Amino acid sequence: MSPESTGQNEHYVRVYRRRFRAWRGNRPFWAGLFTMAGGVPIAYFPYANMHLGNVTLAMSTTAGAGSLIIGVLLVTLGLTMWFHSIVRVFAGVAAILLALISIPVANIGGFVVGFVLALVGGALSISWAPGETKSDEEPFGEHGSRRTAPAKELPYEERPEDEFQAAAVPRQQGAGYDLAADGDGGRNRAG
Repeated sequence: MSPESTGQNEHYVRVYRRRFRAWRGNRPFWAGLFTMAGGVPIAYFPYANMHLGNVTLAMSTTAGAGSLIIGVLLVTLGLTMWFHSIVRVFAGVAAILLALISIPVANIGGFVVGFVLALVGGALSISWAPGETKSDEEPFGEHGSRRTAPAKELPYEERPEDEFQAAAVPRQQGAGYDLAADGDGGRNRAG
């Protein structure tokens, strides 16, 4: 057996990729990405200038500030979905509402591109749920008998009571421990 572990020779790109995959799996990653991608065109197009030869076409409207606010809020909601996934339902509903508001305010929702991306991101955020462990998916064993998980894997409410009592009051057995004294259920012999 070699004293060196197998993980030491692993390339750092592979390590970062595995860490990113684990990080991505614990949150609504694609919902946040679509929501942020939807906020960019909504905020960008009212301030963009297109050059067609010698002609400059300005797409700015009177609602340029509203477009910027909607775009920045969508990007913020996308980041919220990534880094604070507990509020994913609120962020998804807010992203859908902002996408709908962007239709009249922000050049038809960033020329429909930002509108569709923000709508998809909001819907993905609402529908995302944290994954379940394998023991939760298959509660029964091979022969139909109910499997029991080790006590440390069970939630606090489902653990057996004797586990908590044993942990709270450890049984001490010294050199002079009398087994016969325990036979009467812990009552005093005199009474």
